[in-house]
Amino acid sequence: MGWEMRGTCGPYYYAKVRHGQAVRSLYLGRGETAHAIAALTDIEARTRAERREAEAGSTPGDAATAATRVAVDLLVHLADEAARTALYAAGYHQHRGQWRRKRGA
Repeated sequence: MGWEMRGTCGPYYYAKVRHGQAVRSLYLGRGETAHAIAALTDIEARTRAERREAEAGSTPGDAATAATRVAVDLLVHLADEAARTALYAAGYHQHRGQWRRKRGA
């Protein structure tokens, strides 16, 4: 959501709404009405952010979760390196992110 300048009449307050693949602008107003809607929207956004932070901070076992993430990241890295080494040994190369067999191999 935000303020947009359209023409020379001043700022208008719009919300962005997704309809399938398309994003549409929804006109919410201008002047005092739009300022009130903008203030309410800001309060709601701050409330949601504070709730997310509180929920994230109260999760038990944060150290265990972090250690698990590090272990999984290491495992993914090692698996990627093993696959890369095996593909190179089998005669493949990477071309723009795709693995392709070398010509004449």
